[in-house]
Amino acid sequence: MDLVVGVDAGGTASRAVVATVNGQVTGRGRAGPGNPFAAGPAAARAIADALRQALAGHDPAAVAGGVLGLAGTGACLDPAITAALGEAWAAAGLTCPYEIVGDAVTAFAAGTGEPSGAVLIAGTGAVAAEIKDHAIVRTADGLGWLLGDEGSGHWLGMRALRSAVHTWPSPFAARIATRTGAADRDRLISWAQGLPHARIAALAPVVCEAARAGDPHARTIVAEAVGHLTATLDAVAGSGPIVLAGSLLTAATPIRDGVRSALQERGITPLTSGDPSIAAAWLAVARLPAGDQAALHAAFFDAGALA
Repeated sequence: MDLVVGVDAGGTASRAVVATVNGQVTGRGRAGPGNPFAAGPAAARAIADALRQALAGHDPAAVAGGVLGLAGTGACLDPAITAALGEAWAAAGLTCPYEIVGDAVTAFAAGTGEPSGAVLIAGTGAVAAEIKDHAIVRTADGLGWLLGDEGSGHWLGMRALRSAVHTWPSPFAARIATRTGAADRDRLISWAQGLPHARIAALAPVVCEAARAGDPHARTIVAEAVGHLTATLDAVAGSGPIVLAGSLLTAATPIRDGVRSALQERGITPLTSGDPSIAAAWLAVARLPAGDQAALHAAFFDAGALA
């Protein structure tokens, strides 16, 4: 048995990879949201679907182990959720052991081979975590759209909606209304009351585009997001490398630019996370008997999997 499985199950999508112990990715799969808090029972089904896709053409018996990086690990306190994840694993034909870790662990590992440091994630949600020996020891935010996730994609969308209805009929409000399909302020308010979470988070690129174009309302929102995210990171960061993860911090967004600039002003050069599903596969290899984490991480980088 010379294969491992890595899974990244987040609020937007579930991604799975099959890889050799030397870092060669031999299978990939992608399905719907895998965060049990956000997707409920559908999360386990999405994870199972991603696993089946990745394992196509492979003998599941050749897989020696796996790591599942899960957003919303607190849901695993519910025995039904834990059981559903086990059923998803078995439904893919896997009989090997697997470990569930927080998505912050895999995001951090996708950016550095060091075992300890801090990671800031900003995508649909937002969270920062202190990592020690590839385990989460402390977190900040990650409280979900209702109670936190400040600076996240969902937060940007909500902030954009509030700004739009309060500044109507500004050019920024027109941008937001066009994206939602609302013809006027009242219809925009009605649309927002339905809390279409995925579509609200999808307004984040509109905010970023408007900020790039110099729109004052969008630039204010971006500056607020950067302030929230750096404060979240400050709550957990200590010694060791800092890794930035999530679409808002790894793609070319003004959020990424603002956070990186704020850190560089302090003399900190942050690292950028790669593919967390592949990092999960590396962690699975490192947990095998006689696994040399440093050498294995180098092998995955040399193979181009994490670069």
